[in-house]
Amino acid sequence: MRKFKFKSVVALANMRLSVKTSAIVLASSTLVSALLGLFRDRLLNSYYLGTYPTGIDAYTAAFTIPDFMFFILTSGALAVSFIPVFNQRLAAGNKKSAWELSSSLVNLLSILTLIASILIMIFADPLIRYVVSPGLDESGMVLAISMTRVIAVNPFLFSIATVLTSIQQAVGRFVFYAFAPAIYNVGIIIGITCFTGGINIFGWQIFEGGIMGVALGVILGAILQLIVSLIGLFGLGMDYEFKIYWKNQGFRSILHLLPARSLDQGIDYVNGIVNTNLSSRMGAGAVRSFNQASALHQMPINLIGVAISTAFFPKLTEELGNGDDREFNNTFRQALRTITWIALPVSIIAFFTRGYVTSFISNIGNNDSNGTIASVLGTLCVAVFARSVFHIASRGFYAHQDTKTPFIISIFAIGLTIVLSVWFYSLGWGVDGLGWAQSLGAIVEIIILLAILQRRTHGELLDKAFWRAMIRMAFATIVAGCVAFSMTKFIPLMATDTSLVITIPKFLVISAISFGAYLAASYFLDLKEAKPVFHYFKKILFRNAK
Repeated sequence: MRKFKFKSVVALANMRLSVKTSAIVLASSTLVSALLGLFRDRLLNSYYLGTYPTGIDAYTAAFTIPDFMFFILTSGALAVSFIPVFNQRLAAGNKKSAWELSSSLVNLLSILTLIASILIMIFADPLIRYVVSPGLDESGMVLAISMTRVIAVNPFLFSIATVLTSIQQAVGRFVFYAFAPAIYNVGIIIGITCFTGGINIFGWQIFEGGIMGVALGVILGAILQLIVSLIGLFGLGMDYEFKIYWKNQGFRSILHLLPARSLDQGIDYVNGIVNTNLSSRMGAGAVRSFNQASALHQMPINLIGVAISTAFFPKLTEELGNGDDREFNNTFRQALRTITWIALPVSIIAFFTRGYVTSFISNIGNNDSNGTIASVLGTLCVAVFARSVFHIASRGFYAHQDTKTPFIISIFAIGLTIVLSVWFYSLGWGVDGLGWAQSLGAIVEIIILLAILQRRTHGELLDKAFWRAMIRMAFATIVAGCVAFSMTKFIPLMATDTSLVITIPKFLVISAISFGAYLAASYFLDLKEAKPVFHYFKKILFRNAK
């Protein structure tokens, strides 16, 4: 009976969802994961940032090479290359080819990432000392090397989970795909709260504890994420074989598409390596401070840009597969307008409330660390908007199975960002300079991407109505910014505000009133994105009145 109920729940969760429902599920799961991430970082920072900044810098640096290998071999490269080809096979009724393709990818990426994990373990010492964080002191260097060797297994575990969740994403099943990252954070939280005090089994102490326990939590989180990804396959009928079908045309097509996007991901992450390298030279705690500001600015990007563009992507590929360019343009505009309409106020409100946001993850009584994180977050607020737009702009190319153009543009944009980072570092701008470089590079990248898409569609993609809407959104954003600035003066963040019970209500009040002003301005400016929101509230009010 229990087994039947379990299958029923999984089958219900694996139902095919509409674009709107998929976006809601993805955004909701991203929010859950983000909240768990905030809790995780708050625990870490309260334990180590104020008392052991060298250790927390080493922990942060230890992720650099494993994450780099995962991004370059798997990550987004797989999703944007695999889904269009996989969907083509399913649409043609060729399930056998689709499952051969899936099995081949799982097996090939598992082999590649296993080799990469072993190489990271072997060469962790020179990579950390001379590439990632040469500015750490010797104790921090040794700790970073040890933790890198522990976390090195991540690319292997993540690659398998990513293929499995990409299959689910391709067929419009988003629930397990969406919540797998949240489970990863749960594992790290267990590491922080349980493993840092040591591990004892039947009175035998098999692990002494310390910050290395957090690294063990990272591995636990990766294993839990893989388990959730496997559960999401129930009912999909995947026919896995331990074999690589080199002659499968779909697999060969992905191998052709994969290198450009993989290099794109890798080059993008080179920028992260440069930031870690430079920030390690700026004193203890600088690596962690920049990392935390970067993580905070990434949260709204995931909630808005990644969630919405991921939900729209299967539909974009389907419309192109049917040869309907007009519908593709309409869907793309709809996605871009939605992302822009949400990302603009989030960026401006995040700028004015950056101190409140920072207190969520770094309320440790260390004003210097908190101030640095908040300052860098302010410089990254422009990137919140730009990178949210980037995710739908790049998918406009991927839907056409064009991974080469975004790759070339990324090379230029990331090269520009790295040059700016080094230049601002030489000018003595500190960690803030790294943030400004990120924002400027992100703006340049989306301008080029959208310009090329517009030219390819002979000006039909972004029409006059679209640009008029952008101007009205800008006006509404100015209104929201003025309200947010005024509210931060009316409800200031005090030095004595050391509890979330105080800072969260202040942040929520400021954000709610600012968003309310933005919604009102959008409504009076006749932006269609605001009308469903007002219709929803009107429906609730009238239902309650009735």
